[in-house]
Amino acid sequence: MAELTVLQALGPLSPQLVLLLAALLVLGLDLAWGEKRRGWLPSVALLGLAGTIVATMSLWGRREVLFGGVFVVDPSAVFFQVIAVLATALVILMSIDYFEGRATYTGEFYSLLLVASLAITLMAGSTDLIMVYLSIELLSIVSYVLTGFMREDRRSNEAALKYFLYGAAASATMLYGMSLLYGITGSTNLEEMAAVLGADAGGSMSWVVLAAVMLLLVGFGFKVSAVPFHQWAPDVYEGAPTPFTAFLSVASKAGGFAVLLRFFLTALPDLSVNWVGLIAALSVMTMTVGNLMAIFQKNIKRMLAYSSIAQAGYILIGLVCWRHTLGAYGGGISGVLLYLLAYLFTNLGAFTVVIIVERATGSNEIADYAGLMRRNPWLAAALFVFFLSLVGIPPTAVFVGKLLIFSSAIRLGYYGLAIIGVVNGVISMYYYYGVMRQAFFLPPKEDTPIVASPPLAVALGVTLVMTLGFLVFAQPFIQLASWSTL
Repeated sequence: MAELTVLQALGPLSPQLVLLLAALLVLGLDLAWGEKRRGWLPSVALLGLAGTIVATMSLWGRREVLFGGVFVVDPSAVFFQVIAVLATALVILMSIDYFEGRATYTGEFYSLLLVASLAITLMAGSTDLIMVYLSIELLSIVSYVLTGFMREDRRSNEAALKYFLYGAAASATMLYGMSLLYGITGSTNLEEMAAVLGADAGGSMSWVVLAAVMLLLVGFGFKVSAVPFHQWAPDVYEGAPTPFTAFLSVASKAGGFAVLLRFFLTALPDLSVNWVGLIAALSVMTMTVGNLMAIFQKNIKRMLAYSSIAQAGYILIGLVCWRHTLGAYGGGISGVLLYLLAYLFTNLGAFTVVIIVERATGSNEIADYAGLMRRNPWLAAALFVFFLSLVGIPPTAVFVGKLLIFSSAIRLGYYGLAIIGVVNGVISMYYYYGVMRQAFFLPPKEDTPIVASPPLAVALGVTLVMTLGFLVFAQPFIQLASWSTL
């Protein structure tokens, strides 16, 4: 009977346990097999992720509070767990051939990538400030290591050091904000904090809460690369191994938004007057600075870094519109979830093309995309589709998310926010066109065809189909996002 009780208690944590076991198994097999059979490690990691998806789906529709309110299993947590697993699986496919001739200890990379995915699943279900902090730090520490994974590459080492220094400062600032909230509420549990702060809404605690929120936004903004906490992103995106750059741009960002949504909607719903304006200002700065800075980039990874910053700005509009709903299909928050799911496939698809071109040319300079249409027409066409989606042009995936978010802003009267978002979308067309001009209209530097390896071709095919098919099956995805809201 005791064993059954233990199993029942561990059941809601089955996705995290499977991920942990898979990470340990990959690391152990890497030590046991050596170099001769190391090629099987990605398959082992993918099998572990498949098991995690099965375990995650078994939790769909359940709502359970674990460990005295520290962790929760609900549709929102399950949704972000699915995003983390999907992103990790695609990144592993992108990594299989990337490290050939570049790094020896690839088993460590796959193992740490699974741990990073584990950290995101913990972030998604954290309902206590201590758990929030620990899960963010787990993701951060693993990210520092993976950023500097190319130990003989000076840019990788420099990026890891900058990432660590920025991250340490952001974490310390965030922790101070958490201490303020604990001091005025006497609790680190988000729901207990909400009860105390709700009873004092507009009272003596409001100024302390505002200061705490501003400090917390430093840490949360760092994870989603929101301006002005974005300075780390361009250097880290450029210096990190490209597959991990793709992971940072999608999975890590999704984890940051999972914490943002959980914190503000659980702990501070009655004090939205204190934070909605801050989020709106962050949104405007983030999308504008990201798009304007992307125009001047010559390296495609740096350009996609600023593009990713701008995308975070669009998503923040959905958080501003958190009170809005559109009937059975949700509104602002469901728009955030839908946007993150669409962005996952679109941005990972773009990075898949970047990896294929990087392996063929040895460069990430935009000038080296000249003549891509002649060297691989399908690759150029796929990159064009992904850029259309990032702009938000139908019939692509991100268009659906932008439509839901912008319509929520308009219905709530945030016309200025919606207009700024649309104008920024127009600005983004300029720097995406710069890459397309190289690919379609300029002659190639050499005529050697660019060929994608089978794993990269699979990743490219999956992301392209989902980017184009998202609008066709928009209603099920919208319903999924609506069911997954807090």
